[in-house]
Amino acid sequence: MVRVIGIDPGTKSFDFCGLDDDDVILDRSVSTGDILKEPDLISDMIIKTRAEFVVGPSGYGIPVAAISDIGERELFLMSLIKKGDKKSFLGMRKSINRLKKNRLPVYFIPGVIHLPTVPDHRKINKVDMGTADKLCCAALGVRDQALRDNKNYSETSFIMLEMGFGYTAAIAVKDGKIIDGVGGSSGNIGYISMGSMDAELAYLLGGFDKELIFRGGVATISPDPDGLMDNSDALSAYLEGAVKDVLSLTASVRPEEILVSGRMSKVRGLFDDLKGRLEPFNVRKLEGFSDVKVKEAAQGAAIIANGLAGGKYEELINVMEIRQARGTSLDHILLPEIETIKKEYGI
Repeated sequence: MVRVIGIDPGTKSFDFCGLDDDDVILDRSVSTGDILKEPDLISDMIIKTRAEFVVGPSGYGIPVAAISDIGERELFLMSLIKKGDKKSFLGMRKSINRLKKNRLPVYFIPGVIHLPTVPDHRKINKVDMGTADKLCCAALGVRDQALRDNKNYSETSFIMLEMGFGYTAAIAVKDGKIIDGVGGSSGNIGYISMGSMDAELAYLLGGFDKELIFRGGVATISPDPDGLMDNSDALSAYLEGAVKDVLSLTASVRPEEILVSGRMSKVRGLFDDLKGRLEPFNVRKLEGFSDVKVKEAAQGAAIIANGLAGGKYEELINVMEIRQARGTSLDHILLPEIETIKKEYGI
């Protein structure tokens, strides 16, 4: 048995799920603002829980790495925030530095684009095919379907739709392996984020900072999530965008079902509306550990932590080939201008 923690660094909250095999030892959500104000919160939680392996907040992801190996290059690859940008990574940087100073057993994991199970041709000109937390949701989905249908991890097949407070993303899983993905910043509109940007709009805006990626979603016209169902334009844009993300992945997989997760999927009435729009697919909500309140990504991160530590979920992460992740999220860009950025950050 191994004591582990999975961390989901969400837009609105950081969620922490602790497992001792399948026994839940930590189920806590902390506002993102509190984490940024108090960098020691994460360290204190790990120490108090006596966790032996922790999957830390990995952002866009890197191949599996211990916190002792994290430097400026890795921090940039996880945040993709350029020097001098108004979007600050300082709070998270402080937390990581405290974790490193305390020599805590924290590890960082890949995003979808790093996995060898995703064919290279699907990675061309892509950066965000699903951040590390979306990979975690997919891992929970593999466990969910295998348990529900009493089959091996390698027999699972689904599309995961993650409707987070910030972004909407979708992940395609075939034979227990992630084979494609639509990231929150490369797919359709989310609640807070605009999703992918029309190239002509990007040209007209000229240079812009990272904050723009966190704006332009349907929250602009429906600022209260609970009021989304009463705003026809916002609702249609949001749900049609989610459906398009799912349907685009059917070019890569014929899913047995669509699994839905994320904070926004819990808005009253929204899931039922989405389900109707996705007929004739079998659509259901992702089931995690019973009586656990934290978000699905944190639960999935805990599963991955358990597997990487050699626990009962080692077979799951072996099937998903998470240990075999390689490269960076900038390796498949065909524009030569990317080389200047890579050189600046030692990539």
